[in-house]
Amino acid sequence: MLKYKFLDKIMSDVMFEAYGKNPKELFENAAEALSSVICKIKEVKPKETEEFEIKADNLEDLMLNWLQAIIAIVDTEQKFFSKFEIEEISETKLRAKLSGEPIRPELGETVVKAVTMYKFKLEKTDKGYTATVSLDI
Repeated sequence: MLKYKFLDKIMSDVMFEAYGKNPKELFENAAEALSSVICKIKEVKPKETEEFEIKADNLEDLMLNWLQAIIAIVDTEQKFFSKFEIEEISETKLRAKLSGEPIRPELGETVVKAVTMYKFKLEKTDKGYTATVSLDI
């Protein structure tokens, strides 16, 4: 099954669609897509692990908060991530582990400023779940 694909790459935004057979897989694949924009994900070693919890009013907001939290952790902790494990997820809360390593310039790709609401969509389909996400770069 396809994990994610990039849709539009214009000068100020990157848009992708992430897929999953359930919310856990969808959120992990969306995080992987985001990270593949930020860094050379295949070269980032999962040396250090961060655990955290995200809350929201619904699954759509949870996705936005999840991706925005990853961007914030990259910025504040100066780490790139290559492994994302959702340990627990509901409509309003998730607990996850992110694994990666300290930022090295040769691993960097694109600075992502934020997740935007532009064409944002999260839906349940007959094949599972799909999220369309736009990133401000």
